[in-house]
Amino acid sequence: MSIASSVKNEFVELLQIFLPSLTTEDTLYNVIAVSTILTVAFILLMTLRVVLRPQIGNWVERTKNTWDDALYAHGFFRQLMHLIPAVIIYISTPVLIDEVGILRGFLIKASQIYMLFTALLAIYAVLNTLEDKYNESHLSQRASITGFVQVAKLFFAILVLLFSISLIIDKSPLIIVSGLTALAAVLILVFKDTIMGFVAGIQIAANRMFNTGDWIQIDKFGVDGEILELGLTNVKVQNWDKTISTIPSYSLVNEAVKNWRGMQLSGGRRIKRALHIDMYSVKLCNEEMLKRFSHIRYISEYVEEKIDELRAYHKDYSIDEADLLNTRKLTNIGTFRAYIEAYLAKHPKINQSLTVMVRQLPPSEYGLPLEVYCFSAEKAWVDYEKIQANIFDHLLAMMPLFDLRVFQRDAHLLTHSHSVTPSEQIKQEKGEPD
Repeated sequence: MSIASSVKNEFVELLQIFLPSLTTEDTLYNVIAVSTILTVAFILLMTLRVVLRPQIGNWVERTKNTWDDALYAHGFFRQLMHLIPAVIIYISTPVLIDEVGILRGFLIKASQIYMLFTALLAIYAVLNTLEDKYNESHLSQRASITGFVQVAKLFFAILVLLFSISLIIDKSPLIIVSGLTALAAVLILVFKDTIMGFVAGIQIAANRMFNTGDWIQIDKFGVDGEILELGLTNVKVQNWDKTISTIPSYSLVNEAVKNWRGMQLSGGRRIKRALHIDMYSVKLCNEEMLKRFSHIRYISEYVEEKIDELRAYHKDYSIDEADLLNTRKLTNIGTFRAYIEAYLAKHPKINQSLTVMVRQLPPSEYGLPLEVYCFSAEKAWVDYEKIQANIFDHLLAMMPLFDLRVFQRDAHLLTHSHSVTPSEQIKQEKGEPD
């Protein structure tokens, strides 16, 4: 007599003590057998959780390796505990339940499917652990593996689904796969975003285009912030207003995306802003203005050098300084531009190793743009904005010393612009009679 038969006979004899007329063909026997199997499996699972799980936790804390801590945090050992009651059900069902009827086959298949999905969750825990440990390494700064981890999860999920269907219908998984080929077109439509996201993920990883933590800007979607997660089908971006934007992964490849990583890795953040000068305030410098400019710290030497240069020029070409048509003179806007350049050269928060430039842009109906182009040594947003604001606060305050005015639309003048000529406007501002 086999061990299975012996165990079954002892179980039947035990039941007949309370139910003498009970046989294995009775429905009540099957109910009691199934209840016993499930109860034993449940009690074993609870025992493992109460007794074994704390012991595993203590062992994980004592080890120096951090891999087991990550596995424990993601529930790897908890999923392994579920395999044991599933195995108990799978082994005890053929022992206590006869082959006659569908109950035995149902319990065996249910236990097998239970083991498949428990193994799938354990694999997910391993993949999550792998992703976490990779993100902690320096390699994560070069490329993200979140998309590949999600592809692996999808692959194992499809395998488990195929095996589960094959168990239910008692057919080989190969037959199911061959039948699915006829639905390939439908599957491509269903998994279009997944396929496109996977291809985009390979391009992003291979070319190191984006990574978690990068500051990206996509005007089409109103995205402006840091990448939180590079997934298989979606990318999560936390905008600077703390909102979360979710966009398709392939948008990073197909759309125009600005990545600020280069700025973050460089020595500074660009300042590129223009002051719009009222062109009616641009003029030649007279003696009084030059004397005033010579007392300004940053350009005192510049003014003296320019005066000496002009005197030498006039002497070489025998030009009388009273000759207004042929003499060369400094302009207030040119001197102001020299002041800005000298001011930026002495500014402690400007990276002097990068481009520092002050240039004129083409004049327009908004005046003459005088653009400041340089790089702040501080790249953090708040510090950068403070530096930029301080620079332009100073320049705006200094403009009147150079007899320059900022162009600014005046609602009253705009209303009467059809009847006021530029010359009349100058007279009105100076208080001169018409």
